[in-house]
Amino acid sequence: MLISQNSKIKSQNYNANGKSLDVKVRAYQFSLEIIAFVDVLPNKRAFWIIGDQLVRATTSIGANMLEAQAVSSKRDFIKFYEIALKSANETKYWLCLLRDTLVTEKSQYDKLLQEATEIGNMVGSSVLTLKGKNRF
Repeated sequence: MLISQNSKIKSQNYNANGKSLDVKVRAYQFSLEIIAFVDVLPNKRAFWIIGDQLVRATTSIGANMLEAQAVSSKRDFIKFYEIALKSANETKYWLCLLRDTLVTEKSQYDKLLQEATEIGNMVGSSVLTLKGKNRF
């Protein structure tokens, strides 16, 4: 796991795969994974741009959820979670673009895409719950 034991963001609840059940912790850990991933992309202009966008989108997920904690209304709280959801979707776009551009091992992309999807689903579920809407 990329999050250190001394990190201020911790959670006691983990699933069978060792992933935190706290979406904010997952978003933070995912940001660390993406930063490490982008650092080894080819040293070409297009990959700098795509890598920059990927890091911005990914780190925006957790940042917006944390920002939501400081708002004064439920409406504003929901808006920050909606932005986090949009950032999760944008993250998937950039990952797919890199996956389809680079001729490398696709399993790493699949793992990162799966995590982006899971985090997006968790955030989306929170948005629906906050809005009082059922998924079905």
